Amino acid sequence: MQVRNIALLGHKDHGKSTLIGRLLMQTGAATRVRIREAQEYSKRLGRGFEPAFILDSFTEERLNEMTYDTTRAEIKHRGMALAFIDVPGHEELIKNMISGASYGEVAVLLVSAKPDEGIRGQTKRHLFVARMLGIDRLIVAVNKMDTVNYDEERFRAIERGLRRFISAIGFDKRNVAFVPISAYDGENTVKRSARMRWYGGKPLVEMIYESAKKATPKATGMLRIAVQGTLPGGLVAGKIVSGSVRAGEMVAILPKGAAVKVRSITVNGAVVKVGNAGNNVALALAGTLPKEMRGTIISGISSRPIVTDRIRLRVFVTGAFGRAMSVKFNGIDIPCRKVRVLRVIDTTTGALRPGPPRLLDAVEADITLSRKVPVEGYAITPELGRFVLYNKGMFAGIGIIEPG
Repeated sequence: MQVRNIALLGHKDHGKSTLIGRLLMQTGAATRVRIREAQEYSKRLGRGFEPAFILDSFTEERLNEMTYDTTRAEIKHRGMALAFIDVPGHEELIKNMISGASYGEVAVLLVSAKPDEGIRGQTKRHLFVARMLGIDRLIVAVNKMDTVNYDEERFRAIERGLRRFISAIGFDKRNVAFVPISAYDGENTVKRSARMRWYGGKPLVEMIYESAKKATPKATGMLRIAVQGTLPGGLVAGKIVSGSVRAGEMVAILPKGAAVKVRSITVNGAVVKVGNAGNNVALALAGTLPKEMRGTIISGISSRPIVTDRIRLRVFVTGAFGRAMSVKFNGIDIPCRKVRVLRVIDTTTGALRPGPPRLLDAVEADITLSRKVPVEGYAITPELGRFVLYNKGMFAGIGIIEPG
């Protein structure tokens, strides 16, 4: 069964966990035991039934009505598995949000229709980060329509308020859709709502399914193995992040570029002829290996990623920028010799901003590393184009490598 990752974004309290809880119930993915446990917990807290409690399994999350970390929940629709990644909406948990959203192929943004909620700074920031991470298909679910008596004008006002910003940050309007829903009541989530007859589109899950079918896989098919280290007996352990490897073929170990032969491939304890993308493999290689294998990349002989010490980055700033910067890339830390900031972008407006980078800004920068590494643009191979930035050992940013 085909699996598609759906990043669920939005400001805190706009209903992400409630939506997933409701979808789990409506599609039969939540067990009766899980539903009953959530009902009983709601009752003990003196509340009406909270579908979010099906998802927010930690007591502290329930009491504080917030999701602390990314949560994954899966439903099935028309032969496709839709894996929802529920990311935290609180500003102080933005690092967790980026980590979760980076795996999404389609983004669903929740915006509350309640008059005192609506479009917030964090709403736009989540949109900006999603686009920065290469997500190009977006569904905006205007939630809590029950709180405004399913008023069409409230839905249209939010749509008008977001469309210009969505286009300004690079989404193609042909890949963007808006849908009104009530996650709490399950209106327009799986089936068309009789309370919003003015809405002529499809319900949310069907829209997600259609977008997921059209989502372009980021993998190119070229062999890329991220090496994690060595095992007893001289085996090389790694994960195939793109392409496939066959026993007997010649491969290159980067950054040095040494050519070696694949003698055997082991997956889950069994020797196989071919290892495919997604497999964790143990390889027996014939030839001269680098002394330190961790952090190297194995590729095909004729289709190698770029090996360079100069890279252009797009960074979401989570800490102070300074001179003592380093990047964590493919499991290893590499000091930066030079960091040159090219542009600073306000992530709530998408506009350029003068002055040095501030917390939660986006930055485009050229970085010179202390050593050469194999890299690729995030849009080509995400695992070779994603990094974490540190300043004096403190977390300072997370982002992607631009092509080129």
